[in-house]
Amino acid sequence: MTEPATDKTAPKGLLHFLKMLGPGLVTGASDDDPSGIATYSQAGAQYGLMTLWTALVTFPLMAAVQEMCARIGVVTSHGLTGLLKRNYPRPVLWLMVLFSFPAIILNIGADLAGMGAVSNLIFPRVSSEAFSSGFALVLVLAIVFLPYQKFASALKWLCAVLLVYLVVPFLCRTDWLAVVKSTFIPHIGLNKDFINVLVAILGTTISPYLFFWQATMEVETVRCDHVIVDKRYIRDVGFDVDFGMFFSNVVMFFIILTTGTVLYTAGIRQIDTVEEAAKALEPLAGKGAYYLFALGIVGTGLLAIPVLSGALSYIISEAFGWREGLDRKFVEAKAFYTVAIVSLVVGLLINYLGISPIKALIWSAILYGVTSPVIIAIVLHISNNKTVMGEYTNGVWSNILGGGAFILMTAAAGFLIYYQFAG
Repeated sequence: MTEPATDKTAPKGLLHFLKMLGPGLVTGASDDDPSGIATYSQAGAQYGLMTLWTALVTFPLMAAVQEMCARIGVVTSHGLTGLLKRNYPRPVLWLMVLFSFPAIILNIGADLAGMGAVSNLIFPRVSSEAFSSGFALVLVLAIVFLPYQKFASALKWLCAVLLVYLVVPFLCRTDWLAVVKSTFIPHIGLNKDFINVLVAILGTTISPYLFFWQATMEVETVRCDHVIVDKRYIRDVGFDVDFGMFFSNVVMFFIILTTGTVLYTAGIRQIDTVEEAAKALEPLAGKGAYYLFALGIVGTGLLAIPVLSGALSYIISEAFGWREGLDRKFVEAKAFYTVAIVSLVVGLLINYLGISPIKALIWSAILYGVTSPVIIAIVLHISNNKTVMGEYTNGVWSNILGGGAFILMTAAAGFLIYYQFAG
């Protein structure tokens, strides 16, 4: 008997699994940036385990939207900004640019402030401003001088830092039965403060800059790896996105679990910054939990800030028709890299101007909240357009989950604006 023919060149098992992970994993992990950690820590400290169920609910919604963005990038070879420019009225494009620029800058500033403050807790002799400046300089050098493949690989392996948050709850006394109940039995408090926390979690989890980054990174990957786009590759991209979003939500779940178990139980109900969360954990959960929590904040900042600045560079460059791409050298795409550098410098200056990181987060959340439903609606429209997507248009479940994300984010934006300006 002859053995069936096999493709010996095809990667198998763990190697194939690791090879499939790329932009989706990085995008998902970058969603748990220091600003997001502050939001999840506040949710846990203020309401204990009551918001654990949000990790379960948001996963399929964010995975569906990110998968559409990835598929759009792969099929069209254009980022979302480029498609907006080609297929939609110019006011829509400039509205996205106008809202995205300040939101991302404020987010970068808040993340740099959080990284600096946490590092200062560990090394008090060095000021938080000096740490923030040092991190900004390191990130500028990495973005400008690292070749795309090395840059993408570095971001991919930085995702492993987030695993520290899966360890922390096991260093504390945890009521796992209560955890299971809070995960699968939703609790919704019908009051302003609880709704505000829910809206903040949604705004942090389903952020517009991730949509732009996902699409453009898929374009870069196809271009740099000379990928042949077919149904199998589309499936692999979908798996990468699903795994990345699942990983992101698992980390979110464990951060809420840690702070909900330790801080809420100890009566610490107000956490405004990541350094407050880390500092509060030390006397209650021990130095091990404290250092792991702090390490995660620095690691996620190093991962998320290049995504934020990179997303902004792609948005601005595609809007003005500039040459763009992390796979190009600085001299080949000066304007593109200049936007990334300026975003980091301006974000850093926010800390020196005395602008509160919390206020920066609030305003970035408002700007994200306003633009998110619009962008989700556009993503749904593009991914259902046969002229643009050909045979790779949305399936039924993509439309159902994407529509659910649109409705949920529209409601969240409404509540957010109401409570900030009218409530």
